[in-house]
Amino acid sequence: MSLHIETEHAGKAASITVTGDVTIQTSPELRNELQPLFTSDVEVIRVVLNDVKFMDSSGIATLVEGLQWSKRVKGRFVLSGLSETVRDVFELAKLDTIFEIEG
Repeated sequence: MSLHIETEHAGKAASITVTGDVTIQTSPELRNELQPLFTSDVEVIRVVLNDVKFMDSSGIATLVEGLQWSKRVKGRFVLSGLSETVRDVFELAKLDTIFEIEG
């Protein structure tokens, strides 16, 4: 399955909406979309995952990397709209206590 990513900027915030499965094949695409956003100009990055039904460990690693980047620039990195399956993975790995998760 392919990944569709849509990025929007509004002031000092950026929102990335991800559609599809985030796997070892597609996570580099997400990483490439995320990386340029980590600047002092962007204070909040929200990753909207409503339409992601599956995420493997490489997808999670990409989001952990994004969280690390955001801490370097003192920004917020927010995950939004996790499906039950994706949320379960975050809870099992205890990452729900590390990430800021909405909805």
